[in-house]
Amino acid sequence: MSSSVLYDLPGPRARLRNRVLGILTLVLVAAVIAFVVWRFVDTGQFSAAKWNVFTYSAIWVRFGEATLATLAAFAAAAVGALVLGFVLAIGRMSDHAWVRLPVGWIVEILRAVPVLVFMLLLYYGLPVIGIRMSSYWAVVIALIAYNGSVLSEVIRAGVESLPRGQREAGYAIGLRKAGVMRLVLLPQAIRAMLPVIIAQLVVTLKDTALGFIITYPELLYFARLLGSNGEYGSPLIPAAMIASVIYVAMCLALSYAAHRVEVGLRRSPKATRVAGAEPPGQTGTDTELIVAQRGLGKHDPGSPA
Repeated sequence: MSSSVLYDLPGPRARLRNRVLGILTLVLVAAVIAFVVWRFVDTGQFSAAKWNVFTYSAIWVRFGEATLATLAAFAAAAVGALVLGFVLAIGRMSDHAWVRLPVGWIVEILRAVPVLVFMLLLYYGLPVIGIRMSSYWAVVIALIAYNGSVLSEVIRAGVESLPRGQREAGYAIGLRKAGVMRLVLLPQAIRAMLPVIIAQLVVTLKDTALGFIITYPELLYFARLLGSNGEYGSPLIPAAMIASVIYVAMCLALSYAAHRVEVGLRRSPKATRVAGAEPPGQTGTDTELIVAQRGLGKHDPGSPA
């Protein structure tokens, strides 16, 4: 049996066992899917009567309006979560304990409260004390609070994972802490953590579906409303399938857009000039690379001698 650096490679028996387990798993999954499809067919979920409602253009207009409502809540929540994430991340990395400790508690509390509970508190709890809030803002604020706290930890982890020399190089060329964070650390951290940030935004998009519980007219709310309509034969399963396809399409579109942004950042000339570990063929120190990135020449009066 051969071995690698990390683990022993499986032998003939282990490979055979893994193949058998893989085949059994595929057969089991296929059997479950076949059973579900058969039950749908047996209960008439694929009958023409259940799908006839989708031949009306007004139904698709309502689906479009519900999709736009979902995207409206997601857009506001995504922007707000990113802004809150940056603010909380910077607060957690503060050198002042009177800033760092309260922000840390805020992050932990916001992460601990489920999104649905937050929505219920905002929509049904605030009217008890005389504050009324629309379902749209209840959904948006709840998503901002939870996802912003999660993104703050993502950004903080990205900054703290950078080599210590990055920070020291920024201070060496005369930058203050705010300048080091804005010009040196955050660009690299965002580029490194972009896949995780996008994954959290996809979660934000899917969590907008929780708004149907507080009657926000988003995509799932309309699918449930249509599916429970006895006049159209209660097409709950067909409506849920249509809504699922729309959700998948939106998530794939968001992932593709994020992929294009990531590729663009990697091809950007600025990305190749960010100071990092010295690659083959690099000449000069990290400090000189950052000086060149900021456009400061060796003979610039403000540059160190």
